[in-house]
Amino acid sequence: MLETIAVVLIILWLLGFVTSYTMGGFIHILLVIAVVMILLRVIRR
Repeated sequence: MLETIAVVLIILWLLGFVTSYTMGGFIHILLVIAVVMILLRVIRR
C-alpha cells in the first residue's frame, strides 16, 4: 500500500511540473516522503 501511495505522489509531483501548477514547497515535501517510502521498501527487501 505504501508503494502505491508513493507512486501516486510522484505522478502528482510530475504533473505539477508539466502543468506548471505547484503548491509551493508542499508538493516537494510530498515527493521527499514518497522517495523515503520507496527507499525503505527497497532496503527492507
